[in-house]
Amino acid sequence: MSSIQRNLNGAPRPLPLAGVRVLDVSQVMAGPYACMLLGDLGADVIKVEPPGTGDQTRGAMGFKLKGNDSLGFINLNRNKRSIAINLKSEAGKAVMRRLVAEADVLVENYRPGVLRKLGFGFDACREINPRLVYASISGFGQSGPWSDRPGFDLMAQAMSGVMSVTGHPDSPPVKAGVPVADIGCGMLAVYGILGAYIGAQKSGEGQYVDASLFDTALAFSVWDICDYWGTGRVPEPVGTANKMSAPYQAVACADGHFVMGANNQKLWLRLCQAIQRPDLVSDERFADIAGRLRNRPALIEELEKTFRTKPKDYWVETLLEVGIPAGPILNYAEAFDSDHAQARGMRMEIDHPVEGRVPNIGFPVKLSGTPPRVHRHPPLLGEHTDEVLSELGISGAERAALAQQGAFSHE
Repeated sequence: MSSIQRNLNGAPRPLPLAGVRVLDVSQVMAGPYACMLLGDLGADVIKVEPPGTGDQTRGAMGFKLKGNDSLGFINLNRNKRSIAINLKSEAGKAVMRRLVAEADVLVENYRPGVLRKLGFGFDACREINPRLVYASISGFGQSGPWSDRPGFDLMAQAMSGVMSVTGHPDSPPVKAGVPVADIGCGMLAVYGILGAYIGAQKSGEGQYVDASLFDTALAFSVWDICDYWGTGRVPEPVGTANKMSAPYQAVACADGHFVMGANNQKLWLRLCQAIQRPDLVSDERFADIAGRLRNRPALIEELEKTFRTKPKDYWVETLLEVGIPAGPILNYAEAFDSDHAQARGMRMEIDHPVEGRVPNIGFPVKLSGTPPRVHRHPPLLGEHTDEVLSELGISGAERAALAQQGAFSHE
């Protein structure tokens, strides 16, 4: 551990969110991902799950190993504790109210109105705990004519316009290969949660955070929206190309494809020199960015005449040597096995009480003084129920009575 990661007395510095208690009342992806990010920074994340089944991704998201939990669940729920509560029972609701009273943040991603009907909407929770930051993650937000619709990443990509610009011209509809709306919404929810939490430290009052997959996907569309607002033309898919500059895309070479970008005049001239094509500099069709965009098919055809003469490794090295961004197109196995991903710690192994050592995606953001770390394995369902109840002062006869009344059992 470097000196910057330690206090002056030599003790490790606490993670920045140490002491912040988060109730993760969410399932599947966006909500659990947001709460995992908070846990990575030291928050005490208590995952509130229904008894019996728990978070549905335990059994239905990705390859399973020896136990009951999928690798998908394991990669979305590190640094959390799990308590199993039946929120449909009055006894379970009594426990939940005590959890809310002690929490700093609550994150939920049920259909709008579901938690309110159970007695744990924002207004009810604010009465219990005025300083609570309450975040709802949903497909389409808590207001508007689509708010009651079930929403998943696919619907958000389709209905936000993202799918309309993904893929190649004249191809069938294509979604982004990764769940950009889900993961993006989780990240933006964290942005809202931390902003509201900082505000609550000053004012003593929490607030409501409304994050949606639909709004997130629209927010990611800045280039396409600006193109539309500026020209009045509805954007269409352009494959790997860019609407604002050319050449900036995947190009064919002798052994497949690679990506490159000469997206300003300086790089364009440097590219023509590097590939020994001075004729392209004098070609009026490609004289400036506007011309290269207007004549993109002809431009790429000309470039590929040269690129097809040598393999991708040659071209990537040649372009990088003169400062032109370029790179190979890697699959996930190649990306995670790359020297760079390994140097960045983007694959790590964590301990699990059932699985042993299991792979996890590494921390996507690095902090110099208090780097994120794994301080809790992804929890087994209800693993920490007794521990959390004890912290709430619930033990012995009271715990037994609550259990008898159905607080911790599946109906």
